[in-house]
Amino acid sequence: MKIISKGTGIDEDFGYVRVDSWNDETTEKIAKHYKEIMKLLGEDVEREGLEKTPQRVAKAMQFMTQGYNSDPSKILTSALFTEDYKEMVIVKDIDLYSMCEHHMLPFFGKAHVAYIPNGKITGLSKIARVVEAYSRRLQVQERLTMQIRDTIEETLKPLGVAVVIEAQHMCMRIRGVQKQNSVTTTSAFTGGFNNAKTREEFIHLIGAKLV
Repeated sequence: MKIISKGTGIDEDFGYVRVDSWNDETTEKIAKHYKEIMKLLGEDVEREGLEKTPQRVAKAMQFMTQGYNSDPSKILTSALFTEDYKEMVIVKDIDLYSMCEHHMLPFFGKAHVAYIPNGKITGLSKIARVVEAYSRRLQVQERLTMQIRDTIEETLKPLGVAVVIEAQHMCMRIRGVQKQNSVTTTSAFTGGFNNAKTREEFIHLIGAKLV
């Protein structure tokens, strides 16, 4: 199915250009369902403020789940280099936005990722793109953490991988238990990071302010 890219520009007055990508056929199918859901919730879907909401939501959902269209392994191999470096490489404070698969509400926070190269390194931005590829799906934080770890492990074959994610879940903040300040932390390690000293160094570095 073809992805249609459309841009809307308001240049002279606002200097603003927006470019969105979506699938027209998918948008109409999703919008139809959201319109029915809004009716079931008791809304008047014909009133001005809601008239185009089903289409907006349909496009937003495609954006927020665009990770299904990405291959995280290929992201890593697209910038793979030979390098004789065998110390820790850390990309920390990676902004993360995802959707809880249980309630389809957002969770968001930071991912901290490290690996110890074994002859191969990847572009630093590719680590963040792997996080993005997996987080832009319906997820649970525990699986997301392991998917990032396993993809780096299987693709780069490093001496070790470490992933820590800290996130706040809207399904805990605005419904159910309604605990406003709770933060969920998950971690996953392989190889050299199973060594207590190496793991402690990683934990120290992701918490330190070096710049």
